[in-house]
Amino acid sequence: MPSSYDIPEVLDRREGPYGEVVLRRHGELLQIIANGCFLMDTSDGRSERMLVDAALDALDDRPAPHVLIGGLGVGFSLAHAAANPRWGRITVVEREPAIVDWHRAGPLSALSAEALTDPRTNILETDLVGFVNETCATFDALCLDIDNGPDWTVTEGNGGLYARAGLTSCARVLKPGGVLAVWSAKPSAEFEGSLSNAGFQQVRTEEIHVARGVPDVVHLAVRPG
Repeated sequence: MPSSYDIPEVLDRREGPYGEVVLRRHGELLQIIANGCFLMDTSDGRSERMLVDAALDALDDRPAPHVLIGGLGVGFSLAHAAANPRWGRITVVEREPAIVDWHRAGPLSALSAEALTDPRTNILETDLVGFVNETCATFDALCLDIDNGPDWTVTEGNGGLYARAGLTSCARVLKPGGVLAVWSAKPSAEFEGSLSNAGFQQVRTEEIHVARGVPDVVHLAVRPG
């Protein structure tokens, strides 16, 4: 018989604008599940931190760059960006109101409270796909972590973000020389080709080794300028 420690405890379950989203506790870990699909937990955070660092390292030495983080998740990317004084501004786009609530006044606040009060931080409750299509704002770096990768999207509507039209929108919101960084649970040679076909340069993939299975990766590309 499994012990109570082995059975995830549902802390909150909500019907959001894109389906069901659940926050669970499994032992010491907090987990986010969307429409029955495991998204992420608080077990590590290395790949989320690498996403932000890789984008910053790929930038030139411009002062106080502005980063757009797609997806708040468990808060690793935001917290890591806020811990680095080099970032001038940090904008986070999160489409699930429940996830924002869990950070502002729920169990995930332990990970993100300091970052949320950082004056550089701005949280936008909106869909990233619509945002990059419609906003007039521009950014020095765009860090995407809204899916399990270009080949494994959380919702069908996200798929267009990784096709040519979606990547063109990403390039549009980047300043010349700006960096696009995309987290993925597995490498995708096809996506590398899509980045090049959309006009990005310096396309490459960096691996984050995991205990078992294929490594997580960060796909990186630079807008010409």
